[in-house]
Amino acid sequence: MKQLLSFIRKEFYHILRDRTTILILLLMPIIQIILFGFVLTTEVKDTAVAVLTPTQDESTQRIIKKIDASAYFNVVKKIDNTSEIQTVFRDAKAKLVIVFEDHFAEKLKHNGKANIQLIADATDPNAATSFTFYASNIINSYQQELMGHSTNPYQISPEVKMLYNPQMKGAFNFVPGVLGMIMILICAMMTSIAIVREKEMGTMEILLVSPMRPIFIIISKIIPFFVLSLINFGTIILLSVFVLEVPIAGSFMSLVAVSLLYIILSLSLGLTVSTLTDSQQAAMLISGMGLMIPVMLLSGMMFPIENMPIPLQILSNIVPAKWYISAVKTIMIKGLGITAVLKEIGIMVFMTTILIGISLKKFKIRLE
Repeated sequence: MKQLLSFIRKEFYHILRDRTTILILLLMPIIQIILFGFVLTTEVKDTAVAVLTPTQDESTQRIIKKIDASAYFNVVKKIDNTSEIQTVFRDAKAKLVIVFEDHFAEKLKHNGKANIQLIADATDPNAATSFTFYASNIINSYQQELMGHSTNPYQISPEVKMLYNPQMKGAFNFVPGVLGMIMILICAMMTSIAIVREKEMGTMEILLVSPMRPIFIIISKIIPFFVLSLINFGTIILLSVFVLEVPIAGSFMSLVAVSLLYIILSLSLGLTVSTLTDSQQAAMLISGMGLMIPVMLLSGMMFPIENMPIPLQILSNIVPAKWYISAVKTIMIKGLGITAVLKEIGIMVFMTTILIGISLKKFKIRLE
């Protein structure tokens, strides 16, 4: 244990001597959380829609067909009662639920007025604004068709309800995204050069002839960056809550637990890159540029994954940030418990196990 502690202390000293690295590690999250929280926007198509029609009639069916025929929507589910609405959103089966009032066509015919409620998942406020706007326009076009075939005035009133983010703050979407991006980029980039740096500086020989086993050398490389990642996580959460005013709707301990797992996964990814490369430049390119684009485009941070082509949706499954961002949104924004993200946790545990196994297998105990 004393040997392990001495190696950990050595790694801390090595990091703290490099003031530039420390500034990058601690200031980058602050800059990125502010920029991404206020600036980025998204656009939407092929939104999954569920419909609730208490009374089956011609008017409701025509509106549903018009919505389903639009390029913006896919009607994927029909529900029978209002108690299923929360389940649909919790299981991520739909982003929009359209609720027709009872006896819709009858009220429209006799009273000239009927109501429709549009309930949207507003964890991504830009997307929610877009698809509720599109749905309202389709409903208004049906209203115009009715008025064109009749002298009676018809009024269909869509009522919009935004779940999880009624104030439509963009930060509700980008805080989880920036958390996922910052953690994996910083953890992977910094740990990716940890072992390679020892090779280039000629100090790997000292590590290899020491009585330390490879697993302890790897642990000693991980722990300092693990501590720095915890500081980054705390900084982002504090900025999110007190500057961007994004509340933690669910359990804070669940959020911390998922984040700790994700940090370990990201560190493991960086170590894997480190054991597979022979130069710091190659390691930085792979862990930096090689991860930046997939994390930004395929994690759901900027663009809804369900709107992408099928091959890209399949490819996105190997991006660790996708599962973490999904888990953070579920806990932090939707307010659900740890049981709602067991799938994401299981996948991240599996990825971590695979990466650590590769790191141990590829760690060279002899210099070539």
